[in-house]
Amino acid sequence: MNPKASSHAASIANRNAAALLRRPAVRSTLAIAVALCVATALSAQSSRKRKDDQLPGLPQVDPASVDPVVVPPEQLAVFTDADFARRFAESYAAETDIEPKLADPEKKQMLEVLKLMQEEKMGEAAAAIEKLRSPSSSAVFDFTLANIYFQDEKLDRAVAEYTTAVQKFPKFRRAWRNLALIHVRNGDMTKALPALTKVVELGGGDSMIYGLMGFAYSANDNAIAAESAYRMAILLDPATRDWKLGLAKAFFKQKRFADAVALTGDLIAETPDAADLWLLQANAYVGLGQAMRAAQNYEVVDRLGKTTVDSLNMLGDIYINEGLFDNAVSCYERALAKTPRGAAERPIRAAKVMVGRGASIEAEHLLGTVEKTFGGELGDAERKDILKMKARMAVAKGAGDEEARILDEIVRIDPLDGEALILLGQYHGRKGEVEKAIFLYERAAKIEKTEADAKVRHAQLLVGQQRYSEALPLLRSAQQIKPRENIQQYLEQVERASKQRGS
Repeated sequence: MNPKASSHAASIANRNAAALLRRPAVRSTLAIAVALCVATALSAQSSRKRKDDQLPGLPQVDPASVDPVVVPPEQLAVFTDADFARRFAESYAAETDIEPKLADPEKKQMLEVLKLMQEEKMGEAAAAIEKLRSPSSSAVFDFTLANIYFQDEKLDRAVAEYTTAVQKFPKFRRAWRNLALIHVRNGDMTKALPALTKVVELGGGDSMIYGLMGFAYSANDNAIAAESAYRMAILLDPATRDWKLGLAKAFFKQKRFADAVALTGDLIAETPDAADLWLLQANAYVGLGQAMRAAQNYEVVDRLGKTTVDSLNMLGDIYINEGLFDNAVSCYERALAKTPRGAAERPIRAAKVMVGRGASIEAEHLLGTVEKTFGGELGDAERKDILKMKARMAVAKGAGDEEARILDEIVRIDPLDGEALILLGQYHGRKGEVEKAIFLYERAAKIEKTEADAKVRHAQLLVGQQRYSEALPLLRSAQQIKPRENIQQYLEQVERASKQRGS
């Protein structure tokens, strides 16, 4: 998902969360929570630790993108869930063993604030808190104001108030928890981790907190810590699929591909239509070197109608390695047909492999699709690559003049393309145009990358004319630049021929 689409999805999720919190049923729950908060804040008697319920809808991991930076909409779904709204409302209720206390004057002030909140006059409640609180006042004021801002989708202001609350009272677990949730929702896993860790330190580690810690550690490239967190989440809540998926991804990042295959296999048995599981297992099979097992998974994803540009290109690569060139071309062409389509680099690289393996017909077909798809969008480097392949295919067909035309076009695009200069020199050498060929070889020899090869080709041309004494310095220079056993043997043969001719 591109950043713009993700940002749009996040915006929609935020609006849904706000709308959910304004529903009458949710407001009724909130009123109950506020009443409970009045009792606990005024008496400071509640010491029983609340057990947090499971929050369904944890963010799903996209196996094609190992380290997402922007939180996808699936991960934001947790904030629109009705259970989240209920539990957020319950966060108003104090747990006195890890709660800041209210002085007697503050109890009366908070009573008025909570009364406004019970009447759903959140704006007036926020204004009252702003007026009543001071730097020395209880962290309960800052926390309550932060909750109001959180409900109203004013997340930056909520973060500031939760931060103030935990600075005043470092053991304020509810504040740490809500602060962590906002950071996760914003996709800032670096900031989320310290808050999540603090919740665990204060005894608030439940399946959701451990699961979010796993996701945060994974996003921060700490796969071992992510594995530990996901295992704790599974221990507390073995029924939730997301924790197991996260654990499988942690295995994958540690290159424990066999473990990833086994775990995703269990998950696939439970939800066989989940394309993300098939893709993750396919990637693990690739890691194990079981390419055709991976291909089977990619084909299943295709039948599920969930293929992506990446999965099609990966399947095409597998088929090329297995010599199934027709199947590979089909995959690359389907990837190019998708919207948004893939880049031209992948099919061009695949065509190079096919040309090198003699599959010229398939390569020519694929290159034709690339040129038709991209047209004038192709860059000079990509055009050069395509032209070089066409030149080689023309040579294979014996179409020498066509080869020369293509090579001339390559040299016009890039006069410093040494490989094209050498090929063009070979063409003119075959035609007996020796001086033109030598001129092209000398140009190629001035380019560092092709200097040695150009001098060898130049020497071979001279040897063909029995000009051994002129060829020897070129061969010796080429060996100094790029020593090769076969060229050394050729050099020795030319030396013997030169001596015999001299005698």
